[in-house]
Amino acid sequence: QVQLVESGGGLVKAGGSLRLSCAASGGTFSSYTMGWFRQAPGKDREFVAAISWAGARTYYADSVKGRFTISRDNAKNMVYLQMNSLKPEDTSVYYCACAGGPIATKTSEYRHWGQGTQVTVSS
Repeated sequence: QVQLVESGGGLVKAGGSLRLSCAASGGTFSSYTMGWFRQAPGKDREFVAAISWAGARTYYADSVKGRFTISRDNAKNMVYLQMNSLKPEDTSVYYCACAGGPIATKTSEYRHWGQGTQVTVSS
């Protein structure tokens, strides 16, 4: 059973930066596509970014492209989300997730999820 634990969330002013981390255990981390999603109150969970198993391919939602960067360290079983130029509309609970197939953007394609970490961006 894969377990994912996010960290690094917090309160930041608009224009600021945060780096989210996700620690994975219990599976073959290097074989998984990893993704970040977010969910704001009253809204559906939405795709943010994904990275292929070897890190060669990345994919971003249009709303974060150019501001967020996803990366991974397979030796440490970690995936990261560097978030720059944060906006109030980025305020959400951020989740990391793993998928068994190729790079994916739909929540239904991800098997395992973390508990989430809150990111709040003040104006």
